[in-house]
Amino acid sequence: MIPYGKQEINESDIKAVLSVLKSDFLTQGPKVPLFEQSISNYCGSKYAVALNSATSALHASCLALGLKKGDWLWTSPNSFVASANCGLYCGAQVDFVDIDPDTYNISIFELENKLQNAKINGKLPKVLVVVHFAGQPCEMQKIKSLSKEFGFYVIEDASHAVGSRYKDNYIGGCKYSDITVFSFHPVKIITTAEGGVATTNSETIDRKIRLYRSHGITRDISQMSEKNSGSWYYEQIDLGFNYRMTELQAALGIAQLKRLDEFILKRHSLRSRYDKMLSDLPLVKPFQAENCFSSLHLYPIRLKLNFIKDKNRKKIFDELRDYGIGVNVHYIPIHTQPYYKNLGFKVGDYPNSESYYNSAISLPLFSSMTFDQQDEVISILNKVLG
Repeated sequence: MIPYGKQEINESDIKAVLSVLKSDFLTQGPKVPLFEQSISNYCGSKYAVALNSATSALHASCLALGLKKGDWLWTSPNSFVASANCGLYCGAQVDFVDIDPDTYNISIFELENKLQNAKINGKLPKVLVVVHFAGQPCEMQKIKSLSKEFGFYVIEDASHAVGSRYKDNYIGGCKYSDITVFSFHPVKIITTAEGGVATTNSETIDRKIRLYRSHGITRDISQMSEKNSGSWYYEQIDLGFNYRMTELQAALGIAQLKRLDEFILKRHSLRSRYDKMLSDLPLVKPFQAENCFSSLHLYPIRLKLNFIKDKNRKKIFDELRDYGIGVNVHYIPIHTQPYYKNLGFKVGDYPNSESYYNSAISLPLFSSMTFDQQDEVISILNKVLG
């Protein structure tokens, strides 16, 4: 089976992890802050906080921005459920903004209209989580402008977008947002096995996320009520969680980060071949927005089902899997999940997201993918689509 995505581990990654296993630190030690600094240096942010997952990073980020019961969080329906769940974890209400039919990211037109109506009804969001789907950045300059006009915070869910750029600025530099969150799950562009990072340019936000990732505990004397205790002393000053990244994960991340640009270059090479060799098939290839450089986490196509005889998306998907092509679908719109239907959402609420979902398939794309493997994908796709 050729998977839709997978990690690439080499000898330097293995040596990095082994060195930690032989060291005095397995959980918290020097590798975690080194990984944080490496991410910060790469993206151009002032701060970076490593956590045990991007989901944890989203939750801690929402808490750091003061999201609470009575507030609203908005996000894209075209994402994994974590982009919305982070709002519910804080007791807030969640709503969605439909996507642009070309980029599959939040539609600026839909966002602006929804904000204007929400202002009239007194239901403006406190936090907007924008999702850089498949690695392609959203229209961040316009989103930043709207955030100033309507008074909401912006979190970039860049789980797909480490290494992406918007207007020549690396995603994660937070030029147009308050916080950016990355994922390092094994199917992502680089991996720490599981793990995530939140970047920001705010010292206050950085300090709060660090507090929430470790039980709400601090050893910073300036934050303590008791100033004169021994060096063993710590205080819990808020209700936090065990969201810490380990030394093992951080060491792997440091090694992987050194090859990030190489991984992205290979993905672009594979994309160019897909773009060229799929031109005659009944499908829509991924759109490339101006002023954006995508790190290409995914290569999502849309099937032109009206031009494919006697086959629906499910049949095509199953046939590709039967031939050993590990395609996937990204994503089932969040608002159509049973849990969210129970909150009052229904099919038909966000037609662009639903239309995209009904025809979408993600083709295999990963940095260690060979041209021979890609040729096999294309050959089988030709066969299945007739």
